[in-house]
Amino acid sequence: MNIRAQVSMVFDLDKCIGCHTCSIACKNLWTSRRGTEYMWWNNVETKPGTGYPTLWEDQEKYKGGWVKGKGRPKLYLQGKTETLANIFFNPRLPKLDDYYEPWTYRYEDLFSATEGDDLPVAVPVSEVTGKRMDIEGGPNWDDDLGGSSIYAASDPNNKTLSEEERRQIFELQRMVFFYLPRICNHCLNPGCIGACPAGAIYKRGEDGIVLVSQDKCRAWRMCISGCPYKKVYYNWATGKSEKCILCYPRQETGQAPACFHSCVGRIRYLGLLLYDADRISEIAALPDKELVRGQRNLILDPFDKEVIRRAKEDGIHDQTIKAAQNSPVYKYVIKWKLALPLHSEFRTLPMLFYVPSLLPVMATVKNGLYELKNEFFGSHESSRVSSRYLASLFSAGDEEEIISVNKKLLAVRLCKRLQTVGDLDKKKSERMIAEAGTNPEEIEEIYRMISLPTFEDRFVIPPFMREMTIESVEDPSVHKGEAGVGYLRKPKRGW
Repeated sequence: MNIRAQVSMVFDLDKCIGCHTCSIACKNLWTSRRGTEYMWWNNVETKPGTGYPTLWEDQEKYKGGWVKGKGRPKLYLQGKTETLANIFFNPRLPKLDDYYEPWTYRYEDLFSATEGDDLPVAVPVSEVTGKRMDIEGGPNWDDDLGGSSIYAASDPNNKTLSEEERRQIFELQRMVFFYLPRICNHCLNPGCIGACPAGAIYKRGEDGIVLVSQDKCRAWRMCISGCPYKKVYYNWATGKSEKCILCYPRQETGQAPACFHSCVGRIRYLGLLLYDADRISEIAALPDKELVRGQRNLILDPFDKEVIRRAKEDGIHDQTIKAAQNSPVYKYVIKWKLALPLHSEFRTLPMLFYVPSLLPVMATVKNGLYELKNEFFGSHESSRVSSRYLASLFSAGDEEEIISVNKKLLAVRLCKRLQTVGDLDKKKSERMIAEAGTNPEEIEEIYRMISLPTFEDRFVIPPFMREMTIESVEDPSVHKGEAGVGYLRKPKRGW
């Protein structure tokens, strides 16, 4: 057993309102420099949709992440021979058109235009070439199903749906979408680390945050292809790769990351998880539909005495263990089993988890009349987005995981409505609560974390103790885990 600590996140999609405040907070703080104009370390996508960059989920196109190999996962992108052959030309990179060509406006035209009958306009110019351009796309071009017949209809997750399910999604009275905020997942088995020929990307030993060494980066850009989530970007001005750093300078001073702190819907939770690094290869090699349960098994119980003893032997401080015990992420992922990883079939073991949107049907249209349903919240079977679609996103196709989450979320809503309004059938509600495998005490705990959390409830920021963490000075990539799929800097044993 090799116990490590990982700063992890949960996003509750039922509360996201798609305001993009998180994206702007991140943009203003980290990517307002030359060469980063097109970078959105945090972006909010509309689902169904093609996302940013376009079709990032289509690994037949990009070959990101890992695939099952003999005994342990194998990098999907290429092996060592192919890496050497393609080192000067990477055929699996997103093009600028897959992102968008960033632009500004030539505002001086408003003041320097010659007199005439027409009002002057500010001409759009490329921030890359400086030349005049026609705007054809942007980072959230398909927001709120804009151009849904193109973007939403081209969502790779639609492949799992039947013809009837695809048709229903686009019927006007059933039209539905939800928001999917995305940042770097700071995976336990990162594809970007495995793909980098220069060994420039590493996980910090004390918190698991994935970083790019600007000194060692040689601009091969294999990391961009290797990351199936496309959350590594190339800075064309500096010739270096960049990515989300989870605002670790803010966390080291006890502040939440900028996108978390600014979130209007309060959908974001941050906390610490303990995991067994020796089992990464084993878990990443599981069949698709076992990956979610396998990842849960990889996460250790911070209250277990043996885990605490071994964690201390591996150099994890008492205060760090206490932070793991108070972690809201542990409650969502392990205790309540409400939060699921995004595309676990990529086998990177992402440490950003999502509570799926419930999307109940509140009314129906019959003979041209709008009729409210008798049941206020309906049931998981009548969700406007099929469990098959959500399973494609969050559970590698395992619909039972989605149904289990939806039943528990419905149970919370039914129980609280029964308490506050009292207009539901008590026996039927109690039966649904029992079917969800929960109880009133757990429901109250979930309700308070979802609806009434304080700042301290949502963000349990561990003590980073940078003054006590000794990182290796010989080779930045000294430790290669048993999985053989990533380099990690280990803190010195003992404190």
